[in-house]
Amino acid sequence: MSVVAGEAEHPSRVIVGERGWSLWGRCIALGVTGSAAVYKSLDLARLLMRYGATVVPVLTRSASSLVSPSLFEWATGVRPVAGEFTGGIEHVALARRCDALLVAPATLEALAEIAGLHASNPVTALAQEMLGLGRPVLLVPAMHEGMWRRAGRLVEELEASGAYVMRPLVETGQAKYPDVELVAWWAESLVLRGRDLEGLRVLVTAGPTREHIDDVRVITNPSTGLMGVSLALEAAWRGARVRLVHGPLCCCRWRGWRLYLEAAAAVETTEEMLVESLRLASGGIDAAVYAAAAADYRVRGRRGGKIPTAAGPVTLELEPTPKVIEAVASRHPGALHYGFTAEPLTGEELLAKAREKLERYRLDAVAANSTVEPGAGFASETNHVYSLDWRGRVFEYRGSKREVARAVLDHAAWLLWRGELNPARAGGAGER
Repeated sequence: MSVVAGEAEHPSRVIVGERGWSLWGRCIALGVTGSAAVYKSLDLARLLMRYGATVVPVLTRSASSLVSPSLFEWATGVRPVAGEFTGGIEHVALARRCDALLVAPATLEALAEIAGLHASNPVTALAQEMLGLGRPVLLVPAMHEGMWRRAGRLVEELEASGAYVMRPLVETGQAKYPDVELVAWWAESLVLRGRDLEGLRVLVTAGPTREHIDDVRVITNPSTGLMGVSLALEAAWRGARVRLVHGPLCCCRWRGWRLYLEAAAAVETTEEMLVESLRLASGGIDAAVYAAAAADYRVRGRRGGKIPTAAGPVTLELEPTPKVIEAVASRHPGALHYGFTAEPLTGEELLAKAREKLERYRLDAVAANSTVEPGAGFASETNHVYSLDWRGRVFEYRGSKREVARAVLDHAAWLLWRGELNPARAGGAGER
């Protein structure tokens, strides 16, 4: 196999970087084994390329019998695609060149071979070589449910040997390949950060809340919940034990995404978000990230039924809702507390509002974004935030909400590992 011969000229490579450059300069070997879900790996290869990666497909003979290697050549620009052993010992060269091996789909046979130190095909041989070199090996199982149940011991052995295994979506008698976007995101996070948040207990709030005017009308805001869910999943991919409390979501088209969190509670009102946040934090937390856009006001004396429009103008008396961030931070002063604020402001006015929130609630950091800047704030796939910490440092993050979530968690972890929690909050760091 000639590795990536002529890749620069191949027309398929025009998509590289279309959705960001997080994986720019990274080479990912994509191992494909003989599962019926093999077709999804074509989309996976293209998505990783859109994140900036070079993707080198390696197929087993059974995978090649299901999908032609020429399709993977077309998808990635790599030719020829590896599918057989040759005297060129390509698995050794690839293990040294590529930053990670992602086997998707991984059959029961592939898991057993890798766990058992066998190497009967290019994919499992590459896995053995990369594990031996300490390079990341990521496995995405796809098989019948009964086989997956039998694979439990193999998964334990694989993870003990340093491999990463993404749990499949189990339904209708199948252990299914998760949504391609989730697989790509999981792989991206592990390649870039590994499991650097391993074992941390993290509470995240996400989405809007709703406060009823009557039984059918509500006060709310345009938040979709994407920023908070992005924070929750990014933390989970990196090894954290994540507990998410979210209001009504208008995002998250990925099937089964809650399976990757330790707990997830859906709420409607701000009061409910407060109660659930305190409940999920009651066992102890190391960090809390408050990305929810909780409604700040509710109607005093909510009316039942539906107020008739024929009644003419209606006057509503509003009262403040309880502050989730204040309640959780006061109960868990030894944890790190990272707030968010969305304001119809830009520049210094936006930063001033963030400092005000940081000081009022004695937080460790606040991420501020403008609701009037295009490509930021509510109902956007991207965001642009300024993160301020209690020492006065300001950091700027811009990109997809997935990338912004990674940067915010990097900042939070940096403060946590350095022990730089806000001394204005009583209790110190003893909770960890």
